[in-house]
Amino acid sequence: MAIHARVRPVLAAAVRGHGAARALGALPIAATTASTWLAGAVPALAHGPAPDVPPTAATLLLGWTFEPLPTLGLAVAAGWWWWAVRRVDAAHPGNPVPRSRSVAFGLGLLAIAFALLSGIERYDTTLFSVHMVQHVLLVLVAAPLLALAAPVILVLRIASPGTRRRWILPVLHSRVMRVLAFPVVAWIVFAGVMWVAHFSPLFDAALEDPVVHDLEHALFLGAALLFWWPAVARDPAPWRMAHPARIGYTFLQMAQNTFLAVVILGATTVLYPHYATVTRSWGPTPLEDQQLAAGIMWIAGDLIFLTAILGIVWSWMRADARESAREDRRATVELADIRVRERQLAARLTDERLSRERGDPQSGSGAAR
Repeated sequence: MAIHARVRPVLAAAVRGHGAARALGALPIAATTASTWLAGAVPALAHGPAPDVPPTAATLLLGWTFEPLPTLGLAVAAGWWWWAVRRVDAAHPGNPVPRSRSVAFGLGLLAIAFALLSGIERYDTTLFSVHMVQHVLLVLVAAPLLALAAPVILVLRIASPGTRRRWILPVLHSRVMRVLAFPVVAWIVFAGVMWVAHFSPLFDAALEDPVVHDLEHALFLGAALLFWWPAVARDPAPWRMAHPARIGYTFLQMAQNTFLAVVILGATTVLYPHYATVTRSWGPTPLEDQQLAAGIMWIAGDLIFLTAILGIVWSWMRADARESAREDRRATVELADIRVRERQLAARLTDERLSRERGDPQSGSGAAR
């Protein structure tokens, strides 16, 4: 059975449960306007003709095609990480790279590989819903995992002191980086990329031209990394947000993502001419496929953002626990110091009392004089 036949009823039921999508009367108008703007593109498949069979779980998970450029890039990234971790661990056996960071980096690369090399890539220009899964993997799975790996810290640890002073630290403290890493700017850049990409000729052009498609993926991943950098807050950055601010920062992005999904869901026409002109004898209609893609963006996005928010809350609780433990240790040291001083004072007072009781000849002669 095709995967759409399994997933579509579940998403449709979930979407029907949210009446807000239909209550926003302006959304179909906005979507129709965007559709008119996108009209006029020449229909052509960027990755060859549409497959003859619908996607299934087996074809999506097992139908890998190792394109040279992304395969080489992922292999180089994985090899560099393994080399860098081994070098840091050998130089600092008492303070090795945490295993959890290597796991996060590996899972992030795996998410990129699934998005760009698995059977998902075979259907991304045929079905908008599969294309949406690809984008979710890049911006909401791979990007936060790579941020959790703290690659900047690894670069700082492996670099020589001269390289850190001359190259790395000046870049991190540069004016451009301070602007881009400012949380408000990072939030707006990520949201802006999502809206501009979905409601401009860029999206349809990416479906027609493989080079534009690759650039779109790079743009999505770069904007997502910029957004998740301050949200995860593991790597050093020019700006640092407290845990409550990070929760609000992530929650507002979730709301933005949901609204974008609602706009796409509320469209009464196919937004991208490419999908309307793809010839296939199977699967949902282009409009149904578009609604399924919106449901994936909505439901998967909300689940991932809520998971991230819970992770920030958990990190906040751990930070408070560590701070409480530090305060307890500091109080214990101070209390021990006070007790030592009390014992010293008590010993001195006892010595003075005993001296008075025995009578001090020097004190007595001093008093006579």
